[in-house]
Amino acid sequence: MSTTKRSTRLSDGRDLIYFDDAGSALPAERKADRRDPAPRPAVAQMRLDSLTGDWISVAAARHNRAFLPPAHLCPLCPSNDENLSEIPDIFDVAVFENKSPSFGPDLAEVDDENYAVEPALALGSTRASIGRCEVVVFSPEHLGSLSSQPLHRVRTIIDAWADRTEQLSALPGIRQVFPFENRGQEIGVTLHHPHGQIYSYPYVPPRTLKLLASIEAYGPDLFADTLAFEQAGERVLIKGEHFTAYVPFAGRWPIEIHLLPHRHVQNLAQLSDDERDELADMYSRLLKALDTIYDTPTPYISAWHQAPLVAGGEHVRLQLQITSPRRAADKLKYLAGSESAMGAFIADFPPEVTAELLRGSL
Repeated sequence: MSTTKRSTRLSDGRDLIYFDDAGSALPAERKADRRDPAPRPAVAQMRLDSLTGDWISVAAARHNRAFLPPAHLCPLCPSNDENLSEIPDIFDVAVFENKSPSFGPDLAEVDDENYAVEPALALGSTRASIGRCEVVVFSPEHLGSLSSQPLHRVRTIIDAWADRTEQLSALPGIRQVFPFENRGQEIGVTLHHPHGQIYSYPYVPPRTLKLLASIEAYGPDLFADTLAFEQAGERVLIKGEHFTAYVPFAGRWPIEIHLLPHRHVQNLAQLSDDERDELADMYSRLLKALDTIYDTPTPYISAWHQAPLVAGGEHVRLQLQITSPRRAADKLKYLAGSESAMGAFIADFPPEVTAELLRGSL
């Protein structure tokens, strides 16, 4: 059996996709959205920082998004008579277009590779923030987390990420598809319901541009050599048949985990069934370890770095990076002067210490 995908639309025309677990008992037909259609906000504007070349999306509509609502008004729980939410019916995993996106819902009229390229870095340059932003809801249950989901549900979530990566990558003007999860109020989460997001950017983000420059300087074997280097070190957390998870040699954060596939794949959509099975198990183990290091759950950002859809992207390997600012049970690392102003990180303790801490919870 495999994950079943069912597509529909919300009352305002936004896409909603249900991903049912393998063997799910949920019905094929789902209730329609009972809310009145509402206009969507205008597409945000990107502004160019000519000193760095970075694009900044000014998405004012996001200011009005839901902020820590009570459980009975959660917009990610299945709808009921008292709470007409974003998801009209029961589900296993659900994905829908963000109501107030940072990018989109408009797309490029053509697949223009130069859409967000400004060679002269002209002052005052702007573009429409085209693209697509989606919300991935991990469970119909309001309480819990991704780490508390059964293994078959984690596998469904991976299938959902893979499907959306493939579909979003095919949209005109998209340059990189980025699934991620923000976990914990300390990170800035505004909804407690277990969920993540997917951003589809109309440009190559700064972090990926630096990676492409590193590959150009080192050579196309950068990922293969990095994996071999880390596997030979003392910071390996889990080594499976298809993936290795480790604390990186030059970790920036108090808690930082990287995971690489042994085979060169560019994104989640390219993983085989066997690779997805192992990834579900390994990812679940890593998240459970984060939740058992201390007496309370650890806040984190889980980021799936995939290959950009530009020249040179073929040398980029899929990579998971999990980072947390938690440096002790009751302390957080704040990005102060050096990190925030200069981008120059100072680690609080050696990555080998982090690896030992995490291995004790696996």
